[in-house]
Amino acid sequence: MPEFVITRVFDAPRELVWKAWTEPDRVKRWWGPRGFTAPVDKIDFRIGGKYLYCMRSPEGNEDWSTGTFKEIVPFEQIVLVDSFADKDGNVVPASYYGMGEDFPLESLITITFEDLKGKTRLTLKYADVSSLTPLDRHNMQMGWNESLDKLQETLLTPLMH
Repeated sequence: MPEFVITRVFDAPRELVWKAWTEPDRVKRWWGPRGFTAPVDKIDFRIGGKYLYCMRSPEGNEDWSTGTFKEIVPFEQIVLVDSFADKDGNVVPASYYGMGEDFPLESLITITFEDLKGKTRLTLKYADVSSLTPLDRHNMQMGWNESLDKLQETLLTPLMH
């Protein structure tokens, strides 16, 4: 069961990085690769709670994702099941967005937050991506890295209400 893992150290306290993942107004600032926006980020942040995110490309195409929070250890770990979705939050296969059939319908994702004396080590792990093609893995890696780059940038700027 090959995993997909990205580890990143953010120059920000763990509590702030945690908020960036759990508060809709903060998620909207960084969700999606460069040039993408996140016009919808609904989060019911509790075990059993669901989320619905929309990622809009520069051309206006929208990709939706949904999931359920399975485990929450405040400021330390989030475990969730993630899926592609339609705008109403119904789970759809990746082929709905023109991707290959190799994407699983559901992905188990674990995000850990480790305090490094004022900095934060974030580890993002997909449990099983054995069905993904090398191109899919590459695109996933690129998309997540661009999103996490945007996250680092937003951590440096205050949230305006």
